[in-house]
Amino acid sequence: MKILAILYNGFEHAEAEPRLHGTVENKLGIEGWLASLGHEFIVSSNKEGPDSDFQKHIVDAEVLITTPFHPGYLTRDLVEKAKNLKICVTAGVGSDHIDLNAAVDHKIQVLEVSGSNVVSVAEHVIMSILLLVRNFVPAHEMIERGDWHVSEIARNAFDLEGKVVGTIGAGRIGYRVLQRLGPFDCKELLYYDYAPLPAASQQAVKARRVEDIKEFVSQCDVVTVNCPLHEGTKGLVNDELLSHFKKGAWLVNTARGAICDKDAVARALKSGQLSGYAGDVWDVQPAPKDHVWRTAKNPLGGGNGMVPHYSGSTIDAQARYANGVKSILEKYFNNQPQEPQNIIVGLGKYETKAYGQR
Repeated sequence: MKILAILYNGFEHAEAEPRLHGTVENKLGIEGWLASLGHEFIVSSNKEGPDSDFQKHIVDAEVLITTPFHPGYLTRDLVEKAKNLKICVTAGVGSDHIDLNAAVDHKIQVLEVSGSNVVSVAEHVIMSILLLVRNFVPAHEMIERGDWHVSEIARNAFDLEGKVVGTIGAGRIGYRVLQRLGPFDCKELLYYDYAPLPAASQQAVKARRVEDIKEFVSQCDVVTVNCPLHEGTKGLVNDELLSHFKKGAWLVNTARGAICDKDAVARALKSGQLSGYAGDVWDVQPAPKDHVWRTAKNPLGGGNGMVPHYSGSTIDAQARYANGVKSILEKYFNNQPQEPQNIIVGLGKYETKAYGQR
């Protein structure tokens, strides 16, 4: 069969480090295996426009593999052109780059490697919270400039201890963020989710659920976004919700860029309603050079902790999602049942509530 993979270019870095599995050069480590089975394997980073490799090959591919870090956006129009497409596999976690409703309608299965990035992203969230609260980036930039003005940095540096931290979404990643916040002796840990945690799990992390999102953000010094992108969460953090945040709160988003209105976040930073915004996800990836989140700052010239989308693409995570992709393909080739937690869309129906209550 024809298998199409849209990955990202690693260039000399992928040549030097073969464990960068998610790159065009290293092909998820499955090129030889697929060739031995007689399959045609097309790998490219070229995904934009009607003349791209993505659009050229999707019309007759049976399998599509793509990553959340350099996604091939599979719209309904492309789904309808993809007459042979049977299964889409996300090398990682997060399948919002696929029109899931179109996949349901056309009986195309959608799977992802559930859990492959949860530790990696949860660690990145904790790092991002600390770099915002401690005003780390301006301090480092000051040292690079050759300056030394402690008061300029310390006036906007705080302890995490004694703060109220809340997560929007308490699933695999959000829960691990709550676990990792335990040793910091926060004043309180909160979560907002459509489903309550099991009582034992909630007690284990000593977190309290707040059912109204405006009430939730109004209580938090730090808000971290750890929910999937779908119709119910797109643009969730907008001007109106940001007006309910504590003035000077910090916001971290490692989920999906489009959950936060980019211009609303930039305005909140500029006004001081937010002291900082950090994350690695953007509403279009790669992000345009003029994307407002690249340069948005608070009134003191800090508060920006944005990086390219790599929190879930550490070397360790890449090994997990490469192995997971191979496992999914093996099961597909052999007509074996998939692991339930990996299935987003089965044959003609959703198999998860992660992408909205349906």
